[in-house]
This record gives sequence, structure tokens and C-alpha cells, in this order.
Amino acid sequence: MAQPIYLDYNGTTPHAPEVIEAMRPFLEQEFGNPSSSHWYGIAPKQAVEKARRHMAGLLNCEPEEIVFTSGGTESNNHAIKGIARAKRDRGNHIITSNIEHPAVLEVCRSLEEDGVETTLLPVDRDGLVDPAEVDKAIRPETILVSIMHSNNEVGTLQPIAEISAIANRHGITMHTDAAQSVGKVGVDVRALGVDLLSVAGHKLYAPKGVGALYIRQGVLPAKFCHGAGQERGWRAGTENVLEIVGLGKACEIAKRDLDDHISHMRNMRDRLHKGLLEALGDGVALNGHPEKRLPNTLSLGFRGLEANRILEEIGLEIAASPGAACHSDLVEISHVLQAMGIDREWGMGTLRFSVGRMTTVAEIDRTLTVVTAAIRKLRG
Repeated sequence: MAQPIYLDYNGTTPHAPEVIEAMRPFLEQEFGNPSSSHWYGIAPKQAVEKARRHMAGLLNCEPEEIVFTSGGTESNNHAIKGIARAKRDRGNHIITSNIEHPAVLEVCRSLEEDGVETTLLPVDRDGLVDPAEVDKAIRPETILVSIMHSNNEVGTLQPIAEISAIANRHGITMHTDAAQSVGKVGVDVRALGVDLLSVAGHKLYAPKGVGALYIRQGVLPAKFCHGAGQERGWRAGTENVLEIVGLGKACEIAKRDLDDHISHMRNMRDRLHKGLLEALGDGVALNGHPEKRLPNTLSLGFRGLEANRILEEIGLEIAASPGAACHSDLVEISHVLQAMGIDREWGMGTLRFSVGRMTTVAEIDRTLTVVTAAIRKLRG
């Protein structure tokens, strides 16, 4: 039996062929430690710095402002905990939103045990944070604002440049979790005005287990991992050369082909959306902002149905993600949809389809056939 059509690129992405080829020498021959002073360390060291330059080129920053990590979760932990520790003498208040990824929300919750207070900002029906609400939430003891660049469930893009301007005006550090954005839309740290930005490799066709944290020059979060002083002392531990090389190549590809990738993903997403609307009518509703969202993300609510039941019907042919989970007899809607005020009859039947660079027209058309048949069957 053929594998299901993959429409969960926000969950993770396959490795790009060019990424695999770039990594191959560091899997097969170049095993040296980049910190070694002898011959075996030369190629790995050069490869790590080349990858750093590629990531800096994609984000429009200096290579020295890039710290490689194990992924987006570690980057978020380093940014948020690092600022909380570094600025504990100035204040103990963090502002974030109630639709953040757990890699931000759970970090904030853990800091509350140490006396840090968190303000969770609301979002509107489209999943947008109002910059005015950020301004209102600022206190004398506020030390950090952390708002995601784009939402992983509904794709809504936040007004980060406006929020950063507010934070900067008050002398507050600004962090954004851009794990879902890098490689899908332009992410320019200078234009955004952020101090810290998190990247996850496996969201842009690089391996799992590698990521990065942009730290603007002059910003000094506390060190996250102590040891021998790799990554200029920010993150100790022997570098994951193999996967850093893969991430660097993925960034090179993303910068080179971004416009083409955006156009392709938007066309695939919109083809799926239009087809489902035509086939199923007003029983389908879009979650997230209709325009200010990732070009690959389509979150749809199917009124009166349960997401898990839909996935049971289509699972052998389509891989997608639910917006609600069934636990015993209780259907639990995601915290993002709840925060957006999505009605239960729509929220419990929400699926997220996220297309990618490899998605084809034939796959989208097959998805239309399969999903339409499943929805009609469940309603019938």
C-alpha cells in the first residue's frame, strides 16, 4: 500500500535532498572535533562557520549573533530563562500570549516557581495579538516580551515589528519564537527589531535535533549550558557538526528559493481550501487570519464533527493534524482555538493541513477527494 499523502509540514519536514548530500561527508569521513587544533578539526570547524554564515544571511544578521542549539525548544529556554536570570535585579515580569507553543508557555510556568510573574495576552478571533495590549501590560518590573512570529496551528503572523518597537521604547528585551516561520516567509531580524529569535531546523527541511538562537549584539542573557566554552561561551558542548551542516544548507536553500517556495505553497494551500469550500459549502470554516498567515497553513473547522473521527476515516491516505483531541468521552479543543474563541461545534472538528515544498497538485486533488468523501460519510 502506498504511503499516505503528507500534509503535516508544520509538524516536521522531510530532509531536502541537498541537505542530505551536504551532510554526507560529515557522516562518512569528516568525523573530527571542530575544537581540535590538529588536521582532523579543520574541515568540521570550517563547516560549522560556513553554516553560521548561511543562517546569518537568511536572518540578516552577523554570524557572531548566531548560536547553534539542539532545536527550537532549547532556543526558547535559553532566551527566556537567560533573560530572566540576567535581569533578575531589574524585574520579574514577562509578557507573552496565550497562544504560544508549550516551549514558551511551559518555560514561563517553570519560572513562576522562582517568583517570575507572567502576563498572558489575549488574541482576537483571527489569532492576532494587539500591540496596544502589549503596551498596556508593561510594568516597571517588565524585563521581557516574548510573542511568537507565527502560530503553529493556524498560521497567523503577528505584528512583531510593532510589538518590538513598543518593547524597545521601554527598554525591554524582545524575543520571538520563529520556529514555524523561517523558510516559509521572510524573517529579517533587523526589520523585526527583535533582540532574540528562535529557529528549529526540522521545520525547514533540516534534521531534527538542531536549531539556533539569534542573540543581538549587546544583549546578554545568562548562559544556558556551562562547560568548555563552545559557541563563544553561550552554549557549551561539542558541536553537532553533522546537523549544523544540514541546517546551514537548508538556510542557504531557503534564502535562494524563498519566493518560489512561498508561491508554490500558497498555490497548494489555496487549491485545497477552495476545493473543500466548493465541495462542502458552509460546513467548513477557516481558523486564523485570512491573509496574515503562513503561506502553507490551512486550519479548517468541520462543523459538528470530531477531528479524531475524521482522521480515522482519512488516515490511511492523508497525514494531517487535529485541532482537538478525544480523551475518553471528552473532546478537548486546543488551547489556541480556545484562546481565539472558536465555537465548540467548529473547534472539535478542526484539522490542520500544512503543505510543503514537495506537495504536488496531484496530492492536493487526491486529498480533496478523500476528505470530501470522509466528511460526507460522517455527516450522512
